[in-house]
Amino acid sequence: MKKSNEIFYSKGKNDECYTPKYAVEPIVKYIQKDKIIWCPFDTEESEFVKVFKENNIKIVYSHIKNGQDFFEYEPEQWDIIISNPPFTDKKLFFERALSFNKPFALIMSITWLNDSAPKRLFADKDLQLLMFDKRIKFMNENFETIGNPTFSSAYYCYNFLPKQIIMETL
Repeated sequence: MKKSNEIFYSKGKNDECYTPKYAVEPIVKYIQKDKIIWCPFDTEESEFVKVFKENNIKIVYSHIKNGQDFFEYEPEQWDIIISNPPFTDKKLFFERALSFNKPFALIMSITWLNDSAPKRLFADKDLQLLMFDKRIKFMNENFETIGNPTFSSAYYCYNFLPKQIIMETL
């Protein structure tokens, strides 16, 4: 199995993209307040971390830059994964998330639904989607908007949302 740093710093040169605050805020209302959220691709500067703290949501976060490889590291206590994983080799990240058999909400491009991987991964599991009316404009490591994305993104969820597809306004 590949390690996070092999994927993270591989051919996908746009994998270190940050989620803007406006794309984190809609998910807050679906988080049960007694749950601990693990953000496995995040640092203290992440909008996930900031928004969850602002809303008094219990959170642990980790990042490959801090030696916490998603494929090898797991916090002692957590209930739900919420984050924006690298889009390169996305199947591996979703396989790992599903292996915990715990709820998650991971941002991914909607075009991934055209791939065979999500069909196989979620064949016997209920895939849930939190979709948006607009495209998310991700940011680079300087927190500058990268430009106009050519694709829409959504939270791909497992055992997290109250129904299979939910549309939100950004």
